[in-house]
Amino acid sequence: MDAWIPITIAAAFLQNLRSALQKHLRGTLGTRGASFVRFGYGFPIALVYVTALHSGAGYSLPRLSPGFLLWAVIGGLAQIYATILLVHLFSLRNFAVGTAYSKTEPVQAALFGFLLLGERLSVGAVLAIVVGVIGVMLISIARSPLSWKSIAAALVGRTALIGIASGAIFGLSAVAYRSAALALGGPNAVMQAAVTLACVTGFQTIYMLVWMLIRDRAEIGRVIRSWRSSSLVGLAGVLGSTCWFTAMALQPVAYVRALGQIELVFTFAASFFLFKERVNRLEVLGCLLIVSGILGLLMS
Repeated sequence: MDAWIPITIAAAFLQNLRSALQKHLRGTLGTRGASFVRFGYGFPIALVYVTALHSGAGYSLPRLSPGFLLWAVIGGLAQIYATILLVHLFSLRNFAVGTAYSKTEPVQAALFGFLLLGERLSVGAVLAIVVGVIGVMLISIARSPLSWKSIAAALVGRTALIGIASGAIFGLSAVAYRSAALALGGPNAVMQAAVTLACVTGFQTIYMLVWMLIRDRAEIGRVIRSWRSSSLVGLAGVLGSTCWFTAMALQPVAYVRALGQIELVFTFAASFFLFKERVNRLEVLGCLLIVSGILGLLMS
């Protein structure tokens, strides 16, 4: 088995764990605070990881190039705003449904590739996108009376738009991180991923800290007081990001994100067992259609 496969599965599990912990924090912290802990409490761990690889394993430190810094900043900012949207989405719908909306990420990437880069889509790809859109519609109308109004809301409603935007920005972030890691040209994929993670989380920590100092200083105090729960989010987040970054340094983003859809299995388990949230049949069918559409798109 190729190394990137178990690494990606571990990344999906850790990401789901981090999202579950963030949803729990949403009751005591605001959206910015719940998003910040992922980076602020994860940054020291990322530094320790790089130090261990350098001092313990003997891996040399790669030289940071302007191209690397540009992609790292783009990816870091994209991940911040995608995370904020996802955390906000949890307050609008339940945990499983909120995560499913963000899983339209590969579909978004294909559409942006067609619109911005002129990449042609095959008939199979178009059908896969239609299947994914139907899945999103089913999720949105699962708890509402079936009508043209509910169908329209599934496509352009507030929850749908926030979820789809989150998936699109996460897609941009993933591509930027792979580009940043490859721009380093370090000793190996593990060290390239580790340095990328440390630089990105450091930038994200500073950016969000300044943001909260300007917009909501009281939130910083709440983040500090919730250090027990917040540190767990940071730990799960940085471990998951380590796995994602390493997998994407080894393999193209499309393959990694396709396998990463296994996260939905973990999501439904967390939704049912941890949050005691009920997921009806239409929501389950909608999530399955989204995953089928994404996998069909990648296979085509």
